[in-house]
Amino acid sequence: MSMPLLEQAVLDLCCTTLPESVAIAGLGCSSGPNTFCAVSEIVTIIYKRCCQLGRSPPRFWVFSNDLPGNDFNSVFKSLLAFHEKMRGKNGEEFGPCHVAAVPASFYHKLAPPRTLQFVYSACSLHWLSQFQRDFSLFLRLREEEIVPGGCMVLPFKARRTPDPVPDESCLLRDQLAQALQELVSEGLIAEEKLDSYNVPFYEPYTEDIVTEIEKEGSFSINGLEIMALPWDSPYGGQNYDRPTSAQKLAKAMRAVHEPMLASHFGAEVMNPLFKRPMEIIAADTREVEHVAVLVSTTRKT
Repeated sequence: MSMPLLEQAVLDLCCTTLPESVAIAGLGCSSGPNTFCAVSEIVTIIYKRCCQLGRSPPRFWVFSNDLPGNDFNSVFKSLLAFHEKMRGKNGEEFGPCHVAAVPASFYHKLAPPRTLQFVYSACSLHWLSQFQRDFSLFLRLREEEIVPGGCMVLPFKARRTPDPVPDESCLLRDQLAQALQELVSEGLIAEEKLDSYNVPFYEPYTEDIVTEIEKEGSFSINGLEIMALPWDSPYGGQNYDRPTSAQKLAKAMRAVHEPMLASHFGAEVMNPLFKRPMEIIAADTREVEHVAVLVSTTRKT
């Protein structure tokens, strides 16, 4: 769903005078089969557009950023498959992409001033402490790093209503909270442990996103789209029975939350904990859409 806006942002970048080297930053790259998905699309669009225009394609530099605890060894092990995929999409004459790891929070400086042509961050910017403070800091830092005319595309979780606690934002986390409370009742988790647990997760209202971008002033908004995915989208939109759907959704929930939960409550309670959301979701007939926003911006000249 995000591809049309992403493709248009890249094509707009190709309308400028591209330098001999193009630097692309993937912020919150994680590790695994999705790490280079967006980067491969961005590089392919630029490469093919340059070929269509009779221009020499640039050399590509990719900066893969995530927190220092990310498994960057796996990222670099997947480079061979990434380069083979790129040659398969673009032809054997396609040259290598130079990839570097940047282990740091993207609420810090990541690159030298005016070095990045394209920044992409998928499903990461809802991990913050205070929205206005953290998002405005993110924008100020990227303003320093992105060249004038450079692009930034940001898909992340958001909400489409002013209400800060709609079901579509809170239902799954309420069900997880219910599971944690059950472990407290059974004596597996101390109540004070639960009371002190806070998730650094916030889904901003879409109008607040626009307000912060305009207030910071360095980026023009080219497009903003709201994407609402069906309740069963984390497992491919298959029409399973309710218990099977609940099991798969609980697995998706575990994939996101387990590192934080294990760090706070201990790894030994993870298996009993994640049996509960499956049962809770199966018994609950409510279904909510998963809402995200896709923002495309250009660094002002």
